[in-house]
Amino acid sequence: MATYAVGDIHGCFETFQALLGRIRFDPVRDDIWLVGDLVNRGPDSLAVLRWIHGHRDRVSMVLGNHDLHLLGRFHGVRRARAGDTLEETLRAPDAEGLLDWLRLRPLLVSSNSGVLVHAGILPVWGVDTARRLARKAEREFRAEPARMLAKPRKVSSGPQFDYGSESPATPGILRILTQLRCCRSPSEPVLDYTGPPREAPAGCLPWFSFPPFRRIRRTLFFGHWAQLGYHRNGPAVCLDSGCVYGGSLTAFRLEDGNVVQESSRDGSVENE
Repeated sequence: MATYAVGDIHGCFETFQALLGRIRFDPVRDDIWLVGDLVNRGPDSLAVLRWIHGHRDRVSMVLGNHDLHLLGRFHGVRRARAGDTLEETLRAPDAEGLLDWLRLRPLLVSSNSGVLVHAGILPVWGVDTARRLARKAEREFRAEPARMLAKPRKVSSGPQFDYGSESPATPGILRILTQLRCCRSPSEPVLDYTGPPREAPAGCLPWFSFPPFRRIRRTLFFGHWAQLGYHRNGPAVCLDSGCVYGGSLTAFRLEDGNVVQESSRDGSVENE
């Protein structure tokens, strides 16, 4: 029996299946942890969703920003973006059932084995506060997904976007958990930077570099940062190795830290 944490799949079903073969995944005995961004950009999001839903008893996962975008389009509050590959999923006869199930997935998973989140947590929060805020956001999101997924007409500096607060409103929590890469301080996120750490704006560091986070005792698995790639820094492990951009798909075995990577078999798109 083994548990594998797997990076951002982004609709790369062929690569995902090849990786499962490489690790000899046994759906009777083994478990899969997924860091989110199951869909979009790659060629077969529908097949990825159907496989995960079909193996849902063996899968723990969190929602990523592309998964939220798919749900936003399904609920009619987001427009198609350049590079979207979601039309087949949205038109599928089983779309409603798959996406109703997807909507109920968590934003953060925490167990004795480790912590799973798509992008990161504010260092000042720590795991316990992050878990509490994630549960708050999940309740509100599940009750009113369309309202929570609607894009604001203009960037707001009001209370709902007070990202550095210990208890921001749900839109702020959603953005931090699914879009964070860098911070200016343990309580000040930077949510619009997408490049590698070495090119970050002056004064910005990866969120996992700050001392409050580095004191946690459990491994935290995340994705979202393709330009960081597979990376282990103290208790933080980034599993996004850029599969959809021509890189690889990464699996990390929790029991012993063994890492397996499968080179992309689904083609590549331009990095965001």
